[in-house]
Amino acid sequence: MPGCFALMTEKNFHYYEPRLGHGLPHDPFSAIVGPRPIGWVSTRSVEGCINLAPYSFFNAFNYVPPIIGFASVGWKDSVRNIQATGQFVWNLATRGLAEAVNMTSIVAAPGVDEFKLAGLTHAPSTLVKPPRVAESPVNFECRLTQLIQLKGADETLVDTWLVLGEVVAVHIDKRLLVDGIYSTAASVPILRGGGPADYFAVDDSQRFQMFRPGKYKAPS
Repeated sequence: MPGCFALMTEKNFHYYEPRLGHGLPHDPFSAIVGPRPIGWVSTRSVEGCINLAPYSFFNAFNYVPPIIGFASVGWKDSVRNIQATGQFVWNLATRGLAEAVNMTSIVAAPGVDEFKLAGLTHAPSTLVKPPRVAESPVNFECRLTQLIQLKGADETLVDTWLVLGEVVAVHIDKRLLVDGIYSTAASVPILRGGGPADYFAVDDSQRFQMFRPGKYKAPS
């Protein structure tokens, strides 16, 4: 079939068991599962300190109610704040904001406002206390639904925390609504690829349409 890989034999595959190491210059796992949307998450501590950080393990998980989630490798300020307050905001990371997104990944002491480090503006949220990134064209205000510590197949707990939250309010720049339909490409979102520094930007040149097939009818 056009566009499909040629039939491969086992000798054509690099095989490894993650527990034994991958034997490559860089772990390919995150590059294979990608590009991935970025969880650019703003939180507010109980004391009122603001935090903003990007997470590359992020996605949407449910329609009704809308639920999004991100995983934090390590117990970081974002997770600590969300556990304490039950609130966070997701901000869309775009090509124009790429450098600012990267700056907010800096390792900083608790209490340091990454908004200020990256030259970003606090925008008040409507239903939650953490601020939105004013420069971002889309923001989701979220309330915590589940906070789960991950574990391996052998039941050993992993130092990674999955945060799931219900989207309770949405802010969309009207320029991204074309005839009332949200245009993914119009904002030029950035996605995390593999390797130490690979990212990808989405624009309209990469768009194609593919409609789902109808209900399957078994041959009579």
